[in-house]
This record gives sequence, structure tokens and C-alpha cells, in this order.
Amino acid sequence: MQDKDYMELAIHLAQMTRGQTSPNPAVGAVVVNHGSVVGVGAHLKAGEAHAEVNALRMAGDRAEGGVMYVTLEPCSHFGRTPPCADLIIKKKLKRVVIASRDPNPLVSGKGIERMRQAGITVDTGVMKKEADALNPFFFHYIRTGAPFVTLKIASTLDGKTATSIGESKWITNDQSRHDVHALREQHDAILVGIGTVLADDPQLTVRLNDEAHQPIRVVLDTHLRIPEEARLVTDSAAPTWIVTGNTIDEKKAERLNHGHIDIFQLPEEKIDVRKLLALLGEKGITSLLVEGGATVHGSFVKSRSFDRLIAYLAPKLIGGTEAIPAVGGSGIEHLAEAAKLSIERVENIGGDLKITAIPEKECSSCLQDW
Repeated sequence: MQDKDYMELAIHLAQMTRGQTSPNPAVGAVVVNHGSVVGVGAHLKAGEAHAEVNALRMAGDRAEGGVMYVTLEPCSHFGRTPPCADLIIKKKLKRVVIASRDPNPLVSGKGIERMRQAGITVDTGVMKKEADALNPFFFHYIRTGAPFVTLKIASTLDGKTATSIGESKWITNDQSRHDVHALREQHDAILVGIGTVLADDPQLTVRLNDEAHQPIRVVLDTHLRIPEEARLVTDSAAPTWIVTGNTIDEKKAERLNHGHIDIFQLPEEKIDVRKLLALLGEKGITSLLVEGGATVHGSFVKSRSFDRLIAYLAPKLIGGTEAIPAVGGSGIEHLAEAAKLSIERVENIGGDLKITAIPEKECSSCLQDW
């Protein structure tokens, strides 16, 4: 077998853990000695052993003189766990093959240099494109300090999300709604506006199975209008963060701000999307799924504050100027100002279309297989 074959196995191991390692990246590792795989491992959860550690534990004494294939550069600093580069040196591997360098300034290049100084041969860039595609959220967060934003839309083919009287259940089919729950589970947080809360009283939970990861539920509520009997308030299945402007009922805020609910008050009267994303980044949110209504979507589109669009299009037509569009707000005046997207993938889900697209400024390779 060649380097590529072993790295493919490491990538496969990492793929199986995506969505459960945040804020850490998904990483896979394989240890090979005399042509045989003697250890495999993946990072399962933040705070637990890294992929390299799990692979070396399995390999035991057989790691000495072997080769490790790992999808991301081994760490060289003390975080929640000791440096993986030091363990690799201790286990006396002769060679390490790395797909992607870690963009984290605490790591980037330092793990490679430490292993080389210890006499280990280190090769990089093997299947880098495929390995980079494992962690678009992590790479974006490290680079910008803000969460990777997925804008999710469910509409008819003519771009309507509800009829003129607000009827919207259900536009898309059961399979599409199940797919949305899987999408939710991949993200750290889900965001809606207060309009969605008042109209639908949503739960915003992942209902795939009892063990599903539940993202933080974020509500944009400028004037703190959320009803105290709303399910996001009474249901503690997941944390609820309410983001407001600077003019709210302080007594209501005191009543709400406890248990699974946190209120974050921004300094301006209106919520600025970019400042919101900076706040979420400071709180450690690496990925955000925006499931808002037309107004919220309009704000994210107009400010160009999204990194991926996923649209579920049902083969239906509603028509009418009074029906609710997927993206609202004032919009743009000239076509030259339109957000230009590159379509990455089109899928048929039980008759609905699922379209994945990214702004043209983004790297198209970083979202493959997502």
C-alpha cells in the first residue's frame, strides 16, 4: 500500500467523528509498521485523547520504528491534553505523514519542527485537499475568530417560505426535514429571529435519537419580546441564548436569565450581524446554522455574513406578492450588488432539491462532502 491508501483510512476515521469534536477539529490517525496497520484512532470529543494518542495506544510497542499517517499536524502545546508531537517522539516512530498543517498559531509548523529536530522524517501535503474538507468550521474559526455561518432555506421553487396568511407547515417533505436535523447536529448553534419564535414557537432541537448532540439555540430578540411561556424558555433540552439590543425590560431579563437561558445585551439599539458573530466567536461558537425567517436571512445576506447556503426547494408554487419570501429586507437595487454564489452540489431528497452553494470568494474545495 502507498501513502495515499493509509491516509485515506485516516480520513475515513476522521469523517466518522465530524460534528462531535467541536471546538476541536475531526482528526484520524493510522500507525503502520512493516506494511501492517498496527494502530488506528480518531479524536472523539473535545477534552478526550487525540487521534494520535488513540492510535499509539492500540499500536503499543509495535509503534517503534513505524510510520504514522495523520490528517492534521500533531499538536506541540499543552491544552486539555499533552502534546501529541512529544508522544510520537517518545514512541520512536521513524516517519510521520501529515495531510494538513494546523492553522492554529499555537501549533502551525511547531509540531512538525519538533518532530524533525528529534530525527523523525516528516512529510506533509498528502491528500491535503481531502483532509482540509474535514474541518471547514475549525479552519474558518481559527482564521477569523467568528463562527462559520450556514444559511438554511426551505422554500417552494418560486422562493416562498409561507403563504400570504403565514401558513408554512409543511413546504418540504419528511426526508428534507430529517436531513435538516442531521444538519443541526453538525453545528454548535442554531439561530432564529424573534419573529420565528412568535409565529411558530419552535423547539430547535435535534430529533434524530436520544444521544443526538443538541446545539445552543440563539434567538435575535432586539427588544426582548420572547414570551416567557415559549418552548425555548420552558424546555431545557438545550441552552437558549437570547441576544438583545440596549433597550429592553430589565425586570423581564432578570426573570429569564437563569438555568439554561443566557441573555446577551449588545450596546446598540439594533443588533448588528457582524458584532453578533464576533460575540458568538468570543463565546467559542465555531459554527452557526441560521434558520431564521425572511428578515433574519435578509440581514445575513445584505451584510454578506454567511459562508454557505443550503436551500431545500419543494416542487410547489405559491405565487403572489403577499406570500413570504425566503430572503426579505430592502434587498439590493442593482444586479451588480447581488451576492454571487458557486453551486457545489445538487441532490434529490424524496423529490425536493437540496442545493449547496457558497459565496464565490470562498474556496470551493473546503466544503466537499458536507
